[in-house]
Amino acid sequence: MSGPAAGTAVAATTTDVVCLGESMVTFLPSQPGRLADVPSFGRGIGGAESNVACALAAAGHRAAWVGRVGADGFGDHLVETIASYGVDTSAVRRDPVRPTGIYFRTATDRGTDTHEVAYYRAGSAASAMSPANVPYEELFAGRILHLSGITAALSGDCLALMRELTAARPGRPLVSFDVNHRPHLWRGGDADASVLLELARRADLVFVGEDEAEEAWGIVGAEAIRAAVPEPSVLVVKRGSAGATVFASGLRPGPRSSNAGGAENAPGARSTEGGGAEDAAGARSSSAAGAESDARRAGSAGRGAEDADTAGPDTVTHVPALHVDVVAAVGAGDAFAAGFLSATLRGLPVRDRARHGHLMAAAVLTVPGDLTEPPARDHADRLVALDGDAWGTLRLGPGWTAADRASEEVRTP
Repeated sequence: MSGPAAGTAVAATTTDVVCLGESMVTFLPSQPGRLADVPSFGRGIGGAESNVACALAAAGHRAAWVGRVGADGFGDHLVETIASYGVDTSAVRRDPVRPTGIYFRTATDRGTDTHEVAYYRAGSAASAMSPANVPYEELFAGRILHLSGITAALSGDCLALMRELTAARPGRPLVSFDVNHRPHLWRGGDADASVLLELARRADLVFVGEDEAEEAWGIVGAEAIRAAVPEPSVLVVKRGSAGATVFASGLRPGPRSSNAGGAENAPGARSTEGGGAEDAAGARSSSAAGAESDARRAGSAGRGAEDADTAGPDTVTHVPALHVDVVAAVGAGDAFAAGFLSATLRGLPVRDRARHGHLMAAAVLTVPGDLTEPPARDHADRLVALDGDAWGTLRLGPGWTAADRASEEVRTP
């Protein structure tokens, strides 16, 4: 059978977020240097979607990861490690023939010329995922289904699956899509650009980096990206050290019931200010912690203050990034998505969703690997509630998530 059965619907939502994609065993270097010079490696796990699931579970949400691994020791390690974070892995399939993917990387920043990654994932078990062999009932069991563009690049069958999962149909959960452009995974030509744009336009909530939008689509600037991707209810443009710009239109993505008819039915009333709060059902709240007071146009590069404005059909909110003492610049994008999704599940306003994304990213940036323990929820909430000036002077370094009081991390950069 290809695709979900007609009328497929889940009787009751028991999961907050379901994440589908490839996870691999990653080998982290024992010291800086070229791969050729590193004497030994430590074993970890890596995978955009499983990273999001692990971060959400560690933050107290009911998260599930759906994937395909080999019937081998690396597959055992992946499933056991992801499950140890509290993630439901019961829908993971084992491939009796194809292996679990692995990769090696250097300790340098992915964005530098010295960064090296050696993938051994061609023909992996995950690349065999298709519309015919995934558990649709489990995939549609969550309030949110989180996907990324990496899966679409793995094989033709994986692309067909992504098109099935992003197709509009009754009972579809809110679809979150992280573009995650990885040029080395695509098979030549400009297929990556058109495919990623197609999938983004079919989703309800989209994450895209300003740099990857320029690389994949030749589009420069947050407003131009929104013009190219107008359909999603929420578009999050990640702008590196400049922060994030969030475009929200109509009914914003928030938790929806499992029998919601489609993306347009997601609860979450339209807010005319980036700081306006909604509760989990979408009702307007009078306690908008730290709501932005300046209704100025968001999205201009380099702006240090938070802005919110209603521009055309969108409410546009810009939230500055934090000052972070970076240990390793890997996994931050996945962590940001997890923080934003966590706050979305809680019905928080757009500004707070982006701030939680920044905090979750800061937690990962201050450790060597892709995953770490997130800050306690009340700790993160206190930081998110800071006024604009205090947020702008917040600096986070290694160990900050273990602090008992938010004030312990506040110091002048």
